[in-house]
Amino acid sequence: QVQLVESGGGLVQAGGSLRLSCVGSGRTFNIYAMGWFRQAPGKEREFVAAVSWNGGLTYYAASVKGRFTISRENAKSTVYLQMNSLKSEDTADYYCARGRSAVARSSSEEYDYWGQGTQVTVSS
Repeated sequence: QVQLVESGGGLVQAGGSLRLSCVGSGRTFNIYAMGWFRQAPGKEREFVAAVSWNGGLTYYAASVKGRFTISRENAKSTVYLQMNSLKSEDTADYYCARGRSAVARSSSEEYDYWGQGTQVTVSS
C-alpha cells in the first residue's frame, strides 16, 4: 500500500515563502511522476505542479509558474514544492499525488494515490 504524507504548511504573510514536502512509502516511488494539487474553500481541486519520474521534466499551472518550484529527491522518496511570492489566492489545502505513469501530467485522473493534505494560509 502506498502512503503519501505532506508537511510544511502553515500561516505566512503575502510575499513570503513556504516549502512543502511529501514523503512516499513503497519501493517504487522513483518510477512514477509526482504532482501537487490544491483545493481552496468552496472551489474545485486544481493542478499546481508535476514532476516526471527522474525530475527531468516539470509542469506548472499558469497561476504559479515563476513563483513555485517542484522538485524531487528519489533517494529520500520525497517531493517538494517551494512556494515563493505567496499571494492570498494561494490559500488552500495542498495535496501531493503519485502519478499512474512516469510522465508528468496535469489531470487529477492521471494520479492514483493521494496524501491527506497540508493547509497553507496566506494573509494579506
